[in-house]
Amino acid sequence: MAEYVWEARGRQGDVRKGTIEAENEAAVQNKLRAQGINATKVRKKGEISFKLGTGVTTQDLVKFIRQFATMIDAGLPLVQCLEILASQEPNKSFQVVLRDIKSTVEQGATFSDALKRHPKIFDDLFTNLVHAGEVGGILDTILNRLAVYIEKRQKLMRQVKGALTYPTVVMVIMIIVITVLLTWVIPAFENMFKEFGSKDGLPAITRMVISISRGFLGFAPFLVLGLIGAVVGGTMFYRSRGGKRLVHGIMLKLPVLGNVLRKIAVARFARTLGTLMGSGVPILDALEIVARTSGNVIVEEGILFARARISEGKNMAEPLKEIGVFPGMVVQMVAVGEQTGALDTMLNKVADFYEEEVDVAVAAMTALLEPILMVVIGAVVGTVLVSMYLPIFDLAGKIKSD
Repeated sequence: MAEYVWEARGRQGDVRKGTIEAENEAAVQNKLRAQGINATKVRKKGEISFKLGTGVTTQDLVKFIRQFATMIDAGLPLVQCLEILASQEPNKSFQVVLRDIKSTVEQGATFSDALKRHPKIFDDLFTNLVHAGEVGGILDTILNRLAVYIEKRQKLMRQVKGALTYPTVVMVIMIIVITVLLTWVIPAFENMFKEFGSKDGLPAITRMVISISRGFLGFAPFLVLGLIGAVVGGTMFYRSRGGKRLVHGIMLKLPVLGNVLRKIAVARFARTLGTLMGSGVPILDALEIVARTSGNVIVEEGILFARARISEGKNMAEPLKEIGVFPGMVVQMVAVGEQTGALDTMLNKVADFYEEEVDVAVAAMTALLEPILMVVIGAVVGTVLVSMYLPIFDLAGKIKSD
């Protein structure tokens, strides 16, 4: 027997590690499962941990899932399916991953356990759905459902990026424009005013802008160091649990962006939970997975609170209403789904509705922010230009009168 090192994740997201003796990795998984431990990583002691997985795109994953589901539905053995797909896979990184999965299955591990060796590609949601498909004998159906879910999740991620990209780009452009004005344009005008001897009789707004430019240039090194420190400190703060909670809470309360992010969170919650429950994953396990994949600490804690209340015998609608994250319409539809026994169907309908709402909200936010940001940029640039040209107009008037 060899000694293996295992790693598992607890209910609250805590990481557990240990060692165990077994004949192979499949035997390790079986022993741990008998102890109620669901290991996410298993490797022989002394070996380097398997860290492949980068370079695999969503398109690669969806293509693999659909082809694999078709082969399983046609009755091909699991190992043969993996061999065919690995040999035909153009992505070399993914090809190595598929061959490792095939080798692990040949050693006696289940398909879902083999997938857990590559958490960067196959997350908890993926492996739990595959496990449910294996137990229920509907692996092909589950895989097709997974492909649809991943495609919809990718679309939602693009909407998130669309909601944040436009204002970010405009703000960066505004900072660049202001920096150029303060560094080169205003000092050039100041030198010109000195040459004409009109420096003492400048308008108040011109003197103020020149003072801002001087201050910016004089403290530029300190500003750069301060900016770097702020970025580093902010990154470290955001990595902490409390930092994420604060930032995510503020983001959900922002006037325009917060509404979009809340709808995105609702759509992701409903789609993920509906897919898990429709595939036969127990409600408590499903909620734990949904919480970890929510992408927002406030939403995650709310879902875990609901999970705790459900484990005490409550229905889902009551705790969802208590946490105050989800709109009343969502809570009502969840209540109806529980009463009718079609909660997964109702959740998928909620997801469809809110995904469309996200489309509309992103378009509306972009349409609203565009003129606001343009006005802000125009006001800043206009103020600088007016302040610089006022002395020129005064000087031209004096020359004309003379």
